Amino acid sequence: MEISVLIVAFLVLVCIGGVETRIKRTERNIARVERKLDLVLDHLGLRESGPELERVEALVRDGKTIEAIKVYREATGAGLKEAKDAVDRMT
Repeated sequence: MEISVLIVAFLVLVCIGGVETRIKRTERNIARVERKLDLVLDHLGLRESGPELERVEALVRDGKTIEAIKVYREATGAGLKEAKDAVDRMT
């Protein structure tokens, strides 16, 4: 009985590890595509706009980076790292 429980637990852990690996790979791919899209937008001279993003840009100009990251996250639903990277690109 104990051996079968250990085998099942091991298989569950292996499956979880596989799913985590796929998720991380997908996140890396999404980040790579977003970086490429940002480069294309920069090359074309296009920018995201909107009242909230204008507020973020104003906060960045005023040196309020942390508040700008917070507003960016609220406006876009982005994660902390993504928001920080976006705000850093505005500087």
